[in-house]
Amino acid sequence: MSANKKTKATPTTQAAASRIQSTQAKAGNDTGKSSFPARVQSAAATNVNKGVVSEAPAGAAKGGRKSPTKSTPTKK
Repeated sequence: MSANKKTKATPTTQAAASRIQSTQAKAGNDTGKSSFPARVQSAAATNVNKGVVSEAPAGAAKGGRKSPTKSTPTKK
């Protein structure tokens, strides 16, 4: 790939920052101040504050798992 090619960057979302921080913590890596996960979380918060991305809870984009609903018998 040429060094002169420009690529379109995708803004970091809070869901992406959450996934990164979670995987790093589970692997036993540092997630404290000035670590990569902390910088990603900061960038995601900045993107939300600037209105670049919407503020949505993690998992909202994928639908998440839903609770089973109780069925009520219908009267005839």
